[in-house]
Formats: sequence, C-alpha cells, structure tokens
Amino acid sequence: MKGTAITYFPEIADIHNAAQTIKLIADQTPMQQNIRYSKQYGANVFLKREDLHRVRSYKIRGAFNKISSLTKEELQKGVICASAGNHAQGVAFACNHLKVRGTIFMPVVTPKQKIDQTKMFGGDWVEVVLQGDTFDDSQKAAEILCKEKGKIFVHPFDDPKTIEGQATIGLELLEQTKEPIDYIFVAVGGGGLASGLCATFKALSPNTRIIGIEPAGAPSMKTSMEKGELVQLPRIDKFIDGAAVQKVGKYTFPICRDYLYRMETVPEGKVCQTILELYNRDAIVVEPAGALTIAALDDFTQEIKGKNVVCIVSGSNNDITRTAEIKERALLYGNLKHYFIVRFPQRPGALKEFVADILGPNDDITHFEYSKKSSRENAPAVIGIELKSSEDLEPLIQRMKANNFFGDYLNDKPDLFQYLV
Repeated sequence: MKGTAITYFPEIADIHNAAQTIKLIADQTPMQQNIRYSKQYGANVFLKREDLHRVRSYKIRGAFNKISSLTKEELQKGVICASAGNHAQGVAFACNHLKVRGTIFMPVVTPKQKIDQTKMFGGDWVEVVLQGDTFDDSQKAAEILCKEKGKIFVHPFDDPKTIEGQATIGLELLEQTKEPIDYIFVAVGGGGLASGLCATFKALSPNTRIIGIEPAGAPSMKTSMEKGELVQLPRIDKFIDGAAVQKVGKYTFPICRDYLYRMETVPEGKVCQTILELYNRDAIVVEPAGALTIAALDDFTQEIKGKNVVCIVSGSNNDITRTAEIKERALLYGNLKHYFIVRFPQRPGALKEFVADILGPNDDITHFEYSKKSSRENAPAVIGIELKSSEDLEPLIQRMKANNFFGDYLNDKPDLFQYLV
C-alpha cells in the first residue's frame, strides 16, 4: 500500500513496562457490562470506564509514561504540550506529581471546564497558554516555543511512549475478562489509543477486531486510510473536541491503516443523542468524544449480535454550559427540531391562530424572533419548533402552506442556519 511505512510498532515488553509506571498514579479502571445496551444489541456489551481516572480520561496514561521516561537533564528543562483538554490535564497532573515545569497550549475554543481543571491539576508547576482555533494551531505554537527554549514536547498521540502508555488499557481489558473479546470500539482523534490497542491485541489476542470511530466532521484518519497516505483536512467540526484533529500522526497512521479492522465515522448529532441517553438512563456523564464508541453501535447491530463487545468510554470532561448545544444537536439529528421563516398577517389574533390551528398538539415553540413592519401585509418571524415525532414535520408544513403562514424552511439552508444554531 502506498504512503507512510510503519517505522515504529509498540513492543509488548514496553507496554508492560508502561503499565508498571502508570500504577504509581492510576488505578485500574472498571470494565462494566451495560445491561441496557446488551439487551438492545443482543450482545455482551461492556464499557471500559476510562472516564473514571482522577483526570477523567485515559490521557493520563500516555502523558505520565512519556514524562516519566525523560532523563534528569530533560526534566530540568521542562516540558511543553498542546491539547484540546484531556491530554493537557494528564500532562498537568504528571508535572505536578513529578515536580516538572510545564507549558500547556490549548485552543481558544477549549471548554472552560477543561481549562480550569488543567490549571487545578498542574498547580504552580504549569502555565496554560490559549492560542489558535484548533488543536493543530496550538501544536504549531507549542513546537515553535519548544525549539526556542530547548524543552521537550509531550505529544498527545504521536510519540512511542505516549502510545505505549495508552496501550496499557489493552492489558487491563485482557485481565478483566475470562471470555475472548470479539470487538473493541475505540474513539480516534490522532490515533494514539487505537495504535496502542492494535499492538496489545496483535500480540495477546489477535482475533479481536478493533474498530476505530471518528466524528463525521473530523474524519482525518478515515480520509487518510482511504487515500493511503497522510492527509491534512482543511476544515473540521471542532464540536467533539477530544477527537477532532486535522491530521493524524506519522506513527499512528500506518499502524491504524494496517491493523484496525475498520474505521468508521459517526455524526455529531448522533453522539449528542448518546450523551443524553447515557445521562438520563445510566447516570453516566461523558464528554462528546467519550460517547463516540457507543454511538457507533447502531451501525454494527447485525455484526456484533451474540458477541463480546467492549466500548472504550474515553473521557467525561464535559462543560455543563454545553448542555443546550448538545440537546440542540441531538434534536436536529433526530429530525425533531426545525426552524422556519413564518409570515404572519399583520392583524390582531394572527399569532393566536398559528398556535391554535397550525401547531400540532405536541409541538412546542422554542425560538421566536419577530419584528412588526407596518408597511407590509405580512411580517416574517423566525420560529424554532420542537416536535415529539419526526413524522409530525410534513403535516406541520402542509398546515402552514394551506393557511398562508409558510415562508421558508431553514434547516437545509446552511448559510442561514449557522446563525441560529
């Protein structure tokens, strides 16, 4: 296959060494069978709860293993990293624990919760610098400072010691089950965790199929695999910040290309539905990247039936201020939230007529913008309507048109829609 050749592949001995290192700061995370999903898919579905680390994500494994591997001279110089949040917290914790100076670059759009947690874990040992709109922007800034100051760059995914640290999840999974694992679903951002799992299971359980899952709005690994070479995406949807990178790693790409069973994507709205389901039905709080693997199960319903399936729940660093956006995206994906331009006749009682005669009994207005124009026969309003069932949409539109209220449907007009959502 053309493109990048494998220049590094994790040795199982190095992964075992990483496991011993990580034991100093991280307990083994639970592998829990989820009864609801097991019944739903007719499979034994287990959740590997990496969200239960003290930094609430698996990233502490790779960060601590990498920094612990440095020489005294390197540690004295200090370290630098770039991260959308979870790696930053792992590095911050490691710096504080090992008493190493660290500078952490994070995108400006990083949720405040992740920034605050990074500062809390790092204490006086780390400085947080917000720069750039994406992880890739932050990484460029971090690498420039590394060269200027002669410090060590702690990569979130494309470094052998980081990959070996993430690979320790595989060792734990094999210790935690007596039955063979048929499928593992793993979120892919840069590919460090997926690469590590590929190495562990190639050595210890080669029949296990590892499936990588990316956000549909940031398919950097899938695109690279389809083209057979590393590709940098010009634009990405940054919503699933823990798994949204424009370019995967030079180490991770060939490993994932050659050893992942499949690489698939999941729409962001589907991930939002899964976040809400996990919270409402299982009392599990996850960040968007943490829900990726579970959101993908619907696409594998037939294949996983009767199998032993593990979904890596990668993190739970979610900012409560994002809840409204998560709900909005979930409703839009489920075809339950719709925006219209409604043209109201400029006469008394028009709005009352719309509510009484046009809206269905279970429809709810959730957004309303209206400005009366005295010189016009009809005045437009932008209205957001939440439905109980997606099947209610077409009858609603027909009632609007029959009564001359319909102006336009905005959900399929991205240039206008972006100002509402």
